[in-house]
Amino acid sequence: MTTTPTPHVLITGGAGYIGSLLTGVLLQHGWSVTVVDDLLFGGSSLLGYWYHPHFRFVKGDICDPATLRADTDGIAVGDLPPARFDAVIHLAAIVGFPACQMVGPQVAWRYNFEGTKRVFAAADAAQVERFVFASTYSNYGLSSNGEPVTEDSPLNPQSLYAETKIAAEQYLRNDTGGATTTPILFRFATLFGISPRTRFDLIVNQFVLEAMTKRKLIIYQRGYARSFVHVRDVCDAILLGLNAPLSTVNREIFNVGGDTGNYTKDEIVALVQRHVPGTVIEYKDLTFGGDMRDIRVSFAKIRERLGFVPRISVEEGIREVAGVLANGVIKDALDSQYRNAQFIVQ
Repeated sequence: MTTTPTPHVLITGGAGYIGSLLTGVLLQHGWSVTVVDDLLFGGSSLLGYWYHPHFRFVKGDICDPATLRADTDGIAVGDLPPARFDAVIHLAAIVGFPACQMVGPQVAWRYNFEGTKRVFAAADAAQVERFVFASTYSNYGLSSNGEPVTEDSPLNPQSLYAETKIAAEQYLRNDTGGATTTPILFRFATLFGISPRTRFDLIVNQFVLEAMTKRKLIIYQRGYARSFVHVRDVCDAILLGLNAPLSTVNREIFNVGGDTGNYTKDEIVALVQRHVPGTVIEYKDLTFGGDMRDIRVSFAKIRERLGFVPRISVEEGIREVAGVLANGVIKDALDSQYRNAQFIVQ
């Protein structure tokens, strides 16, 4: 009797908001998972997997050549022996415009662009089949005609963060033609929901936290349209990308979300008020040089090509976050470990 080898995935940035939840999802689906992360926000999000027989962890910086090294036997991650990987999921980055502004252009480009090139080069040298790249719908910026943007729409970045992600996308699509590794590019909508390393600097989660702790929301950029997707649904999308035929995903870009996740900021506020009664709203005008987005997104491609339809609505996510906070599951949600940067504009 022959046994099918356990597929093995390397997740960079695996202790973060997406990675810490994705690790558990992949382990549950029978994958072996190796996580590399520099633990900028701590590593407690991974403790639940620590003694899983198919989980390995290395503390390391993906920009350090010693962290990932291609070898004749696969990729050597830190001090671990070289291993064969079926896929690399590249989540490690300086995520979000406030964090990129905080560290400055040199560091942001080093991690988000040069770091991507370095990780892909290791994957390709080790003949890894798939390279999943985490990008963002911030790349679209402001919609010029008000129509939902598709993967073919013009890019209009409004932030350093988006500029670095676009450059990495272009490298993966245009400059890796001779590679054996297949790049797959996912542009995530704005995430919400609970994970082992929840973020409270994202609109839905942040609004629920502030409504419950202050009973007041101060809103800037009233009326702007955004698109939202639950972090658990993002994990499902990535899993579909890992299992889809290579011909379906090779060098393809997919917007990740669902049509029902398109909301204006006022609509999100109304949903929060519905589930956190007594929340007072104050509107203020503020002009700032940040990640300006006023767009609705089309998700037809990922639905038609991969069969992806989000399962968790924004309203369900609001109830989820409110329940976690009300029950004291996260004791100090205002702590910096739950934010990628301290400067937040609503």
